[in-house]
Amino acid sequence: MAMNPEETETTTATDPLPSSLVANIQSVLAARRGGGGAVHGDAKPVEEGDAAATSSSSGAAEPDAAADGSEKPIVLVTNAEGIRSPGLTSLVDGLVRGELCRVSVCAPESDKSTSGHSVTVRETLAATSVEITGASAFEVSGTPADCVSLALSGALFSSTKPALVISGISRGSNCGHQMIYSGAVAGAREALLCGIPSIAISLNWKQDESQESDFTDAVNVCIPLIHAAIKDIEKGVFPKSCLLNIGIPSSPSTNKGFKLTRHSQWRYAPSWQAISANKRPSQLMAMHQSIGIQLAQLGRDASAAAAVRRSSAQRKTVEVESVAPAGKPESQEVVKKLFRLEFLEKGHEDLDEDLDFRALENGFISVTPIHLQLYVESEIQSSASDWLSSALTGGE
Repeated sequence: MAMNPEETETTTATDPLPSSLVANIQSVLAARRGGGGAVHGDAKPVEEGDAAATSSSSGAAEPDAAADGSEKPIVLVTNAEGIRSPGLTSLVDGLVRGELCRVSVCAPESDKSTSGHSVTVRETLAATSVEITGASAFEVSGTPADCVSLALSGALFSSTKPALVISGISRGSNCGHQMIYSGAVAGAREALLCGIPSIAISLNWKQDESQESDFTDAVNVCIPLIHAAIKDIEKGVFPKSCLLNIGIPSSPSTNKGFKLTRHSQWRYAPSWQAISANKRPSQLMAMHQSIGIQLAQLGRDASAAAAVRRSSAQRKTVEVESVAPAGKPESQEVVKKLFRLEFLEKGHEDLDEDLDFRALENGFISVTPIHLQLYVESEIQSSASDWLSSALTGGE
């Protein structure tokens, strides 16, 4: 469902977003374009002058206070690619320039993109303060879910709980089943588990096409929606039962507008590559195109080879008692194999235009509500019920 302010939209039973939020999105975007134009048309990014105008209109208000003297809401930002990633940096900069909220940042100290919703237990996490202009920030030696859980616990930040949690902007789509692996979506989901509204944002990064300036463009097209969400949270009309998974097309500045989408079955194809511990450097160099990847690969394989040599020196064989024909113990050699997982893009035959990945391919900004409730369709429920009854009765 594409958002168009010139048309009257009605929220149906299948639309998970309330009509007030849709109307707010439409009004904010229409105002940005001077009061006219289709939202799903050639959406233009917010210029820095717009932020300056917002700043000047606030008069002499304190940085942490709104124009009416009330305290600004807090937005907590996290991501999965590390606190110094360009996606997070661009997002925080856009929120700070917007002057609609106070910004807190709690993000992993290193890349945790495919950590899923893992949390750290039985280990001590370190939270270290980081200088980010206009924000209170910490980097954490854990996963995105760890970061959000810690930030919302009250043990890290002295301020009140945030009104909204935003996770992103991720380098690469979080459409379909990819969100199961996504540490960024997990950060937003953890916030929802704690009762805080949340949004996950990703950029449909294209290798050899996309560039880091695309993150700035992605922020520009998302800021109106984020501001609309903050306002509706204050009014109590923002969706409470789901997080919003927002996908930005690979060319953000030429997007066709926002489109409410459904979660698809799309995913990257996993490809496991066997790695030889005795591989020569020349063989490794031929496997990759990027010099940086080549050097990193050399280091990893050299470490793996050394680990294998150490293991072999310490424990070549394991004596196993067995009943052999000759009545003598047999020796079993320890076998260690090395593998690396890569995700490869693959085509998808589903042509439904309302699916998340299809909307991205068509140049729209996809907005997909993700529910916490893991429900199944009635037909699947019935099928599972029949199977369970049959299994418990022994198939009689």
